Amino acid sequence: MREKVQPLALILKSNPRYLSIRIKPEDVPATLAFLEKTWQQFEPQYPFEYHFLDEELNQYYRSDVRLLLVLSIFTGLAVYIACMGLFGLSIYTVRQRIKEIGIRKVLGATTVSIISLLSKDTIKLVLIAIVIATPVAWWVMRQWLQEFAYRIELNWWLFVIAGVLAVVIAMLTVSSQAIRAAVANPADSLKSE
Repeated sequence: MREKVQPLALILKSNPRYLSIRIKPEDVPATLAFLEKTWQQFEPQYPFEYHFLDEELNQYYRSDVRLLLVLSIFTGLAVYIACMGLFGLSIYTVRQRIKEIGIRKVLGATTVSIISLLSKDTIKLVLIAIVIATPVAWWVMRQWLQEFAYRIELNWWLFVIAGVLAVVIAMLTVSSQAIRAAVANPADSLKSE
């Protein structure tokens, strides 16, 4: 896929060493045994060796499959580390603002308003990260796709989906601490005052 398909001509010569055969995949061992027996009848001086075209073609893309596996592992690891960082940031934010949350609850703030108050700063950070990462990801993917003769176009909606997914993951990560702080008894946080 890294080179354009050129015009191709298959010329069958009277070369007894090579033969291309398409076989049915139902009973490959029996077919190979029959082909070897037939080969030995007509050309016993040359050994019977065979290769499957699909296996040889798969060899060309083995490095791409390995790259996909490595990138998937490191992407999962990066998302996990980012979620751990967001979780730690949300714990720190809640602890820093515990008295403010207690006062707001005493004054009548709803659980939803407290959750949105605590999540707002995290969402801002995630949106800034998306704004920075989108052009970099677009450029890197475009450079990688240039290696291929046949490639997809990078559509804007791919980046929108990735951004929305990042915001959802961030919200799920932060929401546990925000909900716990929002439903906590305000007396516990204000009793030292």
